[in-house]
Amino acid sequence: MPRNNYLLIVFDSCRYDAFVKARPRTMRKLGRLEKRWSYASWTAPSHYNLLMGLMPHSSPRGVFASDYYQRDFLKFNERLGAEGLEFKRFVPRLYLPVLLQSLGYSTNAMVSLPVLNPLTALNSGFDSYRLMERHNDLRAMFPQLRFSDEKPSFYLLNTGETHYPYALPEESPEEWPRISGVHGVFKHLDDHVVGGKLRRSRTRPFNAAKLAELRDRQIEAVRYLDRAMEELFDRLPKNTYVTITSDHGELFGEDGYFGHGPIQHEKVLEVPFLEGKLR
Repeated sequence: MPRNNYLLIVFDSCRYDAFVKARPRTMRKLGRLEKRWSYASWTAPSHYNLLMGLMPHSSPRGVFASDYYQRDFLKFNERLGAEGLEFKRFVPRLYLPVLLQSLGYSTNAMVSLPVLNPLTALNSGFDSYRLMERHNDLRAMFPQLRFSDEKPSFYLLNTGETHYPYALPEESPEEWPRISGVHGVFKHLDDHVVGGKLRRSRTRPFNAAKLAELRDRQIEAVRYLDRAMEELFDRLPKNTYVTITSDHGELFGEDGYFGHGPIQHEKVLEVPFLEGKLR
């Protein structure tokens, strides 16, 4: 039986309740939407976990961590359309692209956030790894997808429409919202430069109305991505398994927090998770 193509799609910074509020229809066709928890609150370490094969976890009670990890890895039998794929196949590298190469896959990544650029350690076991020209244009990846009858394909797609400033591709940067003290860190998102300059400044209180606007923008970004998924699903071969999730959540002023990273809060760890095979 031929192996499945496998797509791992990451909506950067998308929190679970924003995804639910958007009420996506196309993505829900894959299967049941779950609330899961990221292993990390920042983009790079979270993607490392994902590429180890560790999907956001369900935080089960009464279970040894080692047992949970093994069951989580065994899920790749379903994702890949494989039989007898055991945890020991992931060892010693514990890196999904390397395993997939050993199984005859073409391995590819298209990422949107500069902290995931091809010079990072994440670029291991990939036949192709590309940082996109813009941080917020998932649709620009679609024409680059290639599938062959000769060998199955794996793609990591990371997209930033749901990342601050929660901007859609057709929106001019001049129209992006600005938060003083935050925007400077991200103003170079469309350059191949990691971040801007952090300036020392006195702590300013968050503007509640502005943060509510930003949350609404993330919800609208999910709606946009749901429409994009309809176009994507039409392009994919039928023997394709798709996982859609987020690397971490986001804070919009709850308990005095904004954003993600050096934050310990449930909303920065709650992420959407759904997956299934196209039929």
